[in-house]
Amino acid sequence: MTDSVETTTDRVENTTRPVKNTTNTTNTPQGSVPGGYAAARLRLLQEESRSGPPRRTALAELTDQWLTALLSAGERAAGTGTGVSLVAVGGYGRGELSPRSDLDVLLLHDGSADRGALAALADQVWYPVWDMGLALDHSVRTPDEARRTAGEDLKVQLGLLDARHIAGDPALTAGLRTAVLADWRAQAPKRLPELHELCQERAQRHGELPFLLEPDLKEARGGLRDATALRAIAASWLADAPREGLADARRRLLDARDALHLSTGRATDRLALQEQDQVASALGLLDADALLRQVYESARTIGYAGDVTWREVERVLRARSAPRPRLRGLLGGRGGRAAGAGADAGERSPLAEGVVEQDGEVVLARTARPERDPVLPLRAAAAAAQAGLPLSLHAVRRLAAAAHPLPVPWPPEAREQLVTLLGAGESTVTVWEALEAEGLITRLLPDWERVRCRPQRNPVHRWTVDRHLVETAVRASALSRRVGRPDLLLVAALLHDIGKGWPGDHSVAGETIVRDMAARIGFDRADVTVLATLVRHHLLLVETATRRDLDDPATVRSVADAVGGPVTLELLHALTEADALATGPAAWSAWRGSLVADLVKRVAAVLAGEPGADRTAPQQTTAEQERLAIEARRTGGPVLALHTRSEALPPDAGAADADGGDQPGPEPIGVELLIAVPDQPGVLATAAGVLALHRLTVRAADLRALELPPELDGAGGPAANGSGRGGDVLLLSWRVAAEYGSLPQAARLREDLMRALDGSLDIVARLAEREAAYRKYPRRRGVHAPPPRVTVAPGSSQLATVIEVRAQDAPGLLHRIGRALEDAGVTVRSAHVSTLGANAVDAFYVTDTAGAPLQPIRAAEVAQEVQRALG
Repeated sequence: MTDSVETTTDRVENTTRPVKNTTNTTNTPQGSVPGGYAAARLRLLQEESRSGPPRRTALAELTDQWLTALLSAGERAAGTGTGVSLVAVGGYGRGELSPRSDLDVLLLHDGSADRGALAALADQVWYPVWDMGLALDHSVRTPDEARRTAGEDLKVQLGLLDARHIAGDPALTAGLRTAVLADWRAQAPKRLPELHELCQERAQRHGELPFLLEPDLKEARGGLRDATALRAIAASWLADAPREGLADARRRLLDARDALHLSTGRATDRLALQEQDQVASALGLLDADALLRQVYESARTIGYAGDVTWREVERVLRARSAPRPRLRGLLGGRGGRAAGAGADAGERSPLAEGVVEQDGEVVLARTARPERDPVLPLRAAAAAAQAGLPLSLHAVRRLAAAAHPLPVPWPPEAREQLVTLLGAGESTVTVWEALEAEGLITRLLPDWERVRCRPQRNPVHRWTVDRHLVETAVRASALSRRVGRPDLLLVAALLHDIGKGWPGDHSVAGETIVRDMAARIGFDRADVTVLATLVRHHLLLVETATRRDLDDPATVRSVADAVGGPVTLELLHALTEADALATGPAAWSAWRGSLVADLVKRVAAVLAGEPGADRTAPQQTTAEQERLAIEARRTGGPVLALHTRSEALPPDAGAADADGGDQPGPEPIGVELLIAVPDQPGVLATAAGVLALHRLTVRAADLRALELPPELDGAGGPAANGSGRGGDVLLLSWRVAAEYGSLPQAARLREDLMRALDGSLDIVARLAEREAAYRKYPRRRGVHAPPPRVTVAPGSSQLATVIEVRAQDAPGLLHRIGRALEDAGVTVRSAHVSTLGANAVDAFYVTDTAGAPLQPIRAAEVAQEVQRALG
């Protein structure tokens, strides 16, 4: 760039320290702060009595004093006079210095000084900053160069909007600041859409701060970057953000970042899980959940303010770009609107009683009287959601200020409007957020306050509890045509996790809460009972289908007893799927959906009283499984089949609340592995160990015994065991994925499995060697996983004892469980294994050597042995 003086670079964003220029850099001044800047800075950061805005202001003032002294000393050493000023920009310009913040500084000059003298002066300022170990974004420019660079780079222009004079010629800084603001306002119609696109791209990269377990306080949507963008919009004079709560929200995020910097000693904006307790303590909060809730609330305030403000920007720019009406009407011509000019911006279209559309938003009609119409908030919200339009800020605030509480129980119209709102699909979310921002949701549903902004410390979940509930209702709206009572489905979806705001089992607590809430909403006694049952058992189908033996008559009968009737079963099936789609892909797949559908079909048969429906059904065996079983019996060894698949879920598919949300999408390519092997001890542990050796991660697994009839045993010949009847073959169905690298060949897997079964491959030793090799490398600090939990599930089966294992997923975990069960002297009749995120949730149906369920004392002993084996 012409006429610019650069010490290293002309970019404000640069933080790299160059090779030091030895000219005029001896006896570098440390500033006039008593005891030196470093000591004064350290004392300030260690003052427990000063934190938050006062500390940030004091830190900025202390830094100003130091840089002023550096500039003065540098001017003397370099021989420069007037025509130079030091300007703070960006966060430093706003006085928002966190303990580890960068210093954004511009050395401004009028062009009259010698280039060499300016370079020497810059070195006198920059190098002491680097010597302090502080990150520095720096540049040396004239006012014209600064304006030209700002016109080319939006980020530079945003930084200059917060320019603040530090030292030197104040008139030079004032002139630049005035010119930059004038440029910004003149260029706003072009620059603001560019800024909006930048914000949207950043949100896609970093996610939404109010719903992240490890949020980036600066970059995520609703973070400090968005708050700065709102300041830039206000500076354009085109629009302004709603002020209520915005300053407090910004302050709380800055306070959290300060505490994070002090806790970690690093310049980080990511609130990692392992730092949250320490940050919460530094802020005087109860625990990490209280910290996240405060952060989430602040981010929602900023995010909602951003949504409202960007809509206003778009409205203003749209109005400016629209063709102006001709003056023909004023001069006596017919009509005041030019042909083809489009609808008048002030035109109002009715949507519902007291609700109209105006200029792309839903507003209240002029005749609306919220103080006399308590149903109006729900009616306006339902109309907006059904129309796919946002509720205007003015309308929501008027409703919040003037509307009276609904009578209890609610009138039928209020209940109908709530159902209409919930049934609108994706547009429900935006409208719900607007109501929640002004406190209308907690006024309508007081119990909502306990789940609002409540984090879910389960990586399977994408959303906070409250947003998950709304997302479940959105998913349920797409399934409403499958059920006879869509109103009950939608309300159950909204409230199924309402118990997570209370101690104990959230399903049990939720049942009690929902009975009261449903009665308040105006449902009759029968409907209240159905809603309570749905909430109490919203995990029943997916847990039973994935963790229980569906061929065991006790399994199907227990579900039928809990559900009670076909209407509730139909609703529960849809609720299970909606809950799944609102959670995360780790908790749902087409495979899980098929298991749930199979269970529902069996339970429906029992409820319909079909003869023999509650008795054990014949094992459903595919042609391929039967072929593999016959081949395994004939050869006396394992037979494998490997299939690579990619399960593309439908557009509305995505995930199940394993109580444990992620967005829907196709499942990653994985592998279905079928193994048939003659029945013998230790097959499960051995096969799992071989998979672990080949670095295959088990996502799901199923083991069952298949008794071949004599005519099929040995490919139609006499029974291989000489008994005259078919022998048992174990069928193992695995869903696996490679940890990294390519998938192993089936032949290699079969060879290793044969060696492991005959004892020539020591699985235990090989896994131990690999684990020892891993220990040589330092591991990244992470979250300490809770200890494994092994329990007996009483009454789950009449034919076997069910041992449940919940543990942190790890290589070789299933192998260790299988060995522990084998060492305990029990027989694994069937196994049902699933992995949800980082958690393994497994169920093993075991019997004694005679094939009978274990006695309670013995079952408890086996569970303890497995627990000890898992450490």
